[in-house]
Amino acid sequence: MSERLALETEFLFRLTLEVSTPEIVGTAADHELRVIAIKGGRFEGPHLNGTVLPIGADWLRVEPDGTARIDVRITLREASGALIQVTYAGVRTGPPEVLARLAKGEAVAPSDYYFRATMRFETSAPELLWLNRTLAVATGQRPPTGPCYDVYAVK
Repeated sequence: MSERLALETEFLFRLTLEVSTPEIVGTAADHELRVIAIKGGRFEGPHLNGTVLPIGADWLRVEPDGTARIDVRITLREASGALIQVTYAGVRTGPPEVLARLAKGEAVAPSDYYFRATMRFETSAPELLWLNRTLAVATGQRPPTGPCYDVYAVK
């Protein structure tokens, strides 16, 4: 029998995004499609810090029960000037009344809903090549100012 390995993580950074008003693409099958442009933001952590470039978007799929499936591509500029492409997917869900409050732009305690994502990175910066071989998980929250994620490398 093979040994069971515990999942270990290391905090990378907090990612805070500035986003535009969603563009409603329409309804497809059983979900609504929205595109939300990324206007900028910041990321700060023990080893990585910088800004989010105003390039990218969230191609959001909202299901009838209010569950949101995110599909995001953004570009980060690290303090050194290096660029990092980030691709992530995730899910935000919770009780209908909580999701309705989030949809109205209200402040909701992050513990009242589930918001998780998986992230991949690509860069050509020699000092950051380790990111290309790193899978990260993130815990998200959606305050009225825009999405925020605590990002952890899976070791």
